[in-house]
Amino acid sequence: MHKLSWSPVLLGTGIIIALLGLALGAGGLWLITLGGSWYYLLAGLGFLLTAYLLVTAQPAALWVYAIVVASTLIWALWEVGLDWWPLGARGGLVFLIGFFLLLPWVRRALRAGPQNAAERSIPPRISAFSGAGLPLSSILGVSLVVAIASWFTDPRTIEGTAPDARAQVPSDALGVPPDEWHAYGRTGYGQRYSPLNQITPANVANLEVAWTYRTGDIPRSKPSDPVETTFQVTPLKIGNRLFLCTPYQNVIALDATTGQQIWRYEPKVRGELALQHLTCRGVSYYPGNGATAPATPTAPQEAQAQPVPDLPVAAASSAQTVPECNAKLFMPTADGRLIAINPDNGAVCANFGGGTGQINLWRNMPNVNPGAYYSTSPPVVARGLIIVGGTVLDNVSTSEQSGVIRAFDVNTGALVWNWDSGRPDVTTPIAPNETYVPNSPNSWSISSVDEELGMIYIPLGNQPPDQWGGNRSENVDRFSSSVVALDIATGQLRWVFQTVHHDLWDYDVPSQPSLINLTVNGQDVPALVQPTKQGEIYVLDRRTGQPVLPVTEKPVPQGAAPGDRVTPTQPVSALSYDPPPLKESDMWGATLLDQLACRIMFKQLRYEGRYTPPSLQGTLVYPGNFGVFNWGSIAVDPQRQIAFTTPTYLAFVSQLIPRQDDKTLYVQGEERPEGSLPALNENFGAPFAVKLYAFTSPIGIPCQAPPWGYVAAADLTTGKTIWQHKNGTTRDASPVPLPLPLGVPNLGGPIMTAGGVAFLSSTIDYYVRAYDVTNGQQLWEDRLPAGGQSTPMTYTGEDGRQYLLVVAGGHGSLGTKTGDYVIAYVLPRR
Repeated sequence: MHKLSWSPVLLGTGIIIALLGLALGAGGLWLITLGGSWYYLLAGLGFLLTAYLLVTAQPAALWVYAIVVASTLIWALWEVGLDWWPLGARGGLVFLIGFFLLLPWVRRALRAGPQNAAERSIPPRISAFSGAGLPLSSILGVSLVVAIASWFTDPRTIEGTAPDARAQVPSDALGVPPDEWHAYGRTGYGQRYSPLNQITPANVANLEVAWTYRTGDIPRSKPSDPVETTFQVTPLKIGNRLFLCTPYQNVIALDATTGQQIWRYEPKVRGELALQHLTCRGVSYYPGNGATAPATPTAPQEAQAQPVPDLPVAAASSAQTVPECNAKLFMPTADGRLIAINPDNGAVCANFGGGTGQINLWRNMPNVNPGAYYSTSPPVVARGLIIVGGTVLDNVSTSEQSGVIRAFDVNTGALVWNWDSGRPDVTTPIAPNETYVPNSPNSWSISSVDEELGMIYIPLGNQPPDQWGGNRSENVDRFSSSVVALDIATGQLRWVFQTVHHDLWDYDVPSQPSLINLTVNGQDVPALVQPTKQGEIYVLDRRTGQPVLPVTEKPVPQGAAPGDRVTPTQPVSALSYDPPPLKESDMWGATLLDQLACRIMFKQLRYEGRYTPPSLQGTLVYPGNFGVFNWGSIAVDPQRQIAFTTPTYLAFVSQLIPRQDDKTLYVQGEERPEGSLPALNENFGAPFAVKLYAFTSPIGIPCQAPPWGYVAAADLTTGKTIWQHKNGTTRDASPVPLPLPLGVPNLGGPIMTAGGVAFLSSTIDYYVRAYDVTNGQQLWEDRLPAGGQSTPMTYTGEDGRQYLLVVAGGHGSLGTKTGDYVIAYVLPRR
C-alpha cells in the first residue's frame, strides 16, 4: 500500500480551483434563488470535485474537468451561438485552466500518484493526448475550433450598399459657399454634409497632418477644481479664417490654410460660476447686411424683478472695441452672457447690447443662481435675429431657472420675442419686472432653421427632476422631450412633436435636427430628421410635424413610483436603433466570475424592457441616458438621401431614494469637498433623490455584452438600415492598452462629404477615422493626442486643397484624455 505524498503543484492548483469553485457555487446558488441560470452552481461543483481529485493526485481530475469544459461549451453555444466576445467571457477562464492542467508538470505530478502506475509508463510528450488527458485535450481542441470560427462571425453586422445620388442639390445651397462651413452643422439645416469631393475612398488613406494648433487652454488638474472641461467645439470656416471657442470661453481666429493664429479674444469669464462643466460647442456667424426684425427696447437692468449677477462687461474687458460691426460672431459664455465680436479683428461690437457689447442672459430669470444657467451650444442666426436657448442643472432641485427661448436683434441686442414652454402662448417680450416660468423644459442642444419656411426647430429637454414627474403641469408634459417648430419672426408655436410621453428616463432630445428634402412615393417632402437618446430617429414633415416614416404607439411597462404615473404607450419610429431588450444571457464580463456578478445584479433590478419606470428597488434603464444618440447627432446626405449614424449602447441604473427633508444629502453624502459640484441628483423639493450610475461589473466594465458602439447607414426614405459595423477599440478604455475591436461608445458627431467619405473622431479610443459611405468599410485612421469628443469639419484652403479639421481635447465626464489640439489633415500635393 502506497503512502499518499502531497504534490506542491497539485496542492496549489487544487486550492485555486477550489476557491473558484466556491465562488461559482455560492454565486450560482444566489442566482438560482433570483430565478437565474443553474450553470454556475453546477460548474462550481465541478470545480470543487476537480480540486479534490487534483489534491489527492487522481487522474480522474482530468476526466471531471473535461466534463466541465464540455458542459460550458454546450451551455455557451446554447446561450449566445457563435459570438466570440460572449463566448470568450463564458469559456476563457475554463479553457485556460484546462490548458494548464495538461502541462507537463501537472501531468507528471498526477503520474507520480500512488494509483497511477500504469500511466507512469506513458511518455511525457504524448501523455496529454492519451489516457486521462485524452478527453480533456479533445474537448479543448473542439473549443479552440469553435473560438476560431466565432472570431470570424459577427451576428450584428449588416452588409449592404448605399444608393447613388437620387437628388441634385446645388453646392452653394442656403448661400454657403461649398468650400466653407458657416454653422455648427455647416448650414442652418444641420446636415453635417459638405459638397467637397476632393477626398475620396480611393485617396483618403493618403491624408497627412498639415498643421497642428494648440489653444493653450489646458484644463486644470487640481483635485479641488470643481469644474470639468469638455472640448466639443466644431469650428466655423469663413473666407480663409477658422473661428472656434475653447472650454474656458476664449474665441480664436486662425488662418485656415496655415493654422497661424490671427487674433484671440478673452471675455474674462467668471469660470467659478460654471457649476457643472465648462464647454463651448461653437460660435455663431452673422454675415451682415441682412434684414433686421423690428426691435423692442431692452429693459434696463435696474428694473428687473430679481437682480442679475454682477458679470464682466465685454466691451470693458476687451483690448479693442469697434463702434459698429457689420458681420458678427456671437459667443455664449459660461457666466450667462452673449457677446458680439467682430470677425475681422476680434474686437467687441460696442453698439450691441446698449454699448456693453453683450446681452446678460440672466435678465428676467427666476431662481438666480450664478453658474447654474448658460448656453453651451451656438445660437441660431436667422432673419436678423440671434435665437438663444440654455442649459439648467439636472436633478439638483425643483427651483431651477427657466428653459425660455429668446430672440434678440442681431444689431442692437434688443429682445424681440421670448417663447417659454411654461407659458407658450405669450411670446411678446416680457415686462421688465416679470420673470419667466421656473423649471420649464430647456433646450441645451443645437437648433436648426428653415428661413424659407420661416421656422426654427428646437430640441427640448425635461423639467428637473428627470426621474419623477408627479408635479408636472400640463404644459410641461406637453413640451418635455419634444422637438418644437417656432415662427422665426414672432416665436409663436407652429407645431410640436413629442418623442417621449411623460419622460421619466432623462430621454431629453439631445441632437440637432437635420433638415433634408426627401423623395417619398414620388413626392418631394421637406423633412426633419430627429435622432433621440432612446434610439428612435423620427422623420417628420417639417412644415407640419407629421411623420413621414410611420410612428406607432406601443404599450410600455407600468407601475410608477408613488405620486407619479406612466403613460400607457410610447411612440416608436419605423427608423429605430432601439436595441433588443436585455436578457440574463446578455450579461457579460471579462471572466466567468464578474459575468456571474452582472447576472445577479440584473436579476435584482427591475427591468421589463425599455421604459421600465424608475423604482425604489432600482431600475435598469436601457438604452441609458447617455443615449443611443447624443448632442453630436447624425450626418445626412441630401443627394443620396441617407443618414450616417453612430449608435451607442450602454445600460444605466436609476434608483429612487425617498427624501424626508430638503436639506439632507441622501446621494452625495454629507462630506463633500469644498468647492465641489452642486448636490447633483438630490432633487431638493421633490419626494425622491435618485442614484444614477452605469451598469457595470465589479471591475468596471459594462455588464451588457459588446459591441457598445457602431457606425451605420440608413435609408431615410424607407427607414431601412443599409449597413452596420461595430466601431472602435478598447485601447484607451482599459487598464491594459489592448486595441480589442469590441465596438466602443462615442460622444460627438460624424460628417459626410460628396466624395463618398464620412469622418468620425469621437470614439473613446483616440482616433479619427474615415469610412466609405457606400458600404461602411473603414478606410483610414490616425492616432489623436487626446480624446476627440467633437464633430469634425472640412473646407478648402487657399491652396485649393480640401482639409479635414479635428479638435482633440477630451471630455471630463467620459474620462478621456484632455488636451487643446486643433489638427488639420490634407492630401499631399500632387
